[in-house]
Amino acid sequence: MILFEFNKNSDMSHWNSVDDVVMGGKSNGTISLNEAGLGVFSGKVSLENNGGFSMVKYHFDTKQVSGFTAICLKLKGDGKTYQFRVKTSVCDIHSYVAAFKTTTNWNTIEIPFNSMYPSFRGKPLKMPNYPGEKMAQIAFLIGNNTEETFKLVIDSIYLK
Repeated sequence: MILFEFNKNSDMSHWNSVDDVVMGGKSNGTISLNEAGLGVFSGKVSLENNGGFSMVKYHFDTKQVSGFTAICLKLKGDGKTYQFRVKTSVCDIHSYVAAFKTTTNWNTIEIPFNSMYPSFRGKPLKMPNYPGEKMAQIAFLIGNNTEETFKLVIDSIYLK
């Protein structure tokens, strides 16, 4: 199941940026399409004013995903560590999280559903890992406790 495949005609209207400015920080990140039609999540993370993260999220009608066991991300990055996040409902306050390291080469990163742990505001919760039944939102986040520029180039996000 394809969750999002970037191309020159992709509808980006359901992708939103959420940066630490919601808490007084100074980070900024955006997602856009490049000339080749690939998704580019880029910007700068600032630690100023207790900041330190940038996130882009994509919401969609809730999907039943119990026939799948993993999320696959076809992307290339900048050597930095990012998080991929899932919500089962847009009303959930917590996300299920998995960290992944990037390289400057194209890779397909496979994240097993059962490896995604529940988290709220960066703190793990005492709940079971992602059950892999429903999905309503996906997100990429960078927050490595470092002032840094970043660039993640994304081709597609799909379930396996």
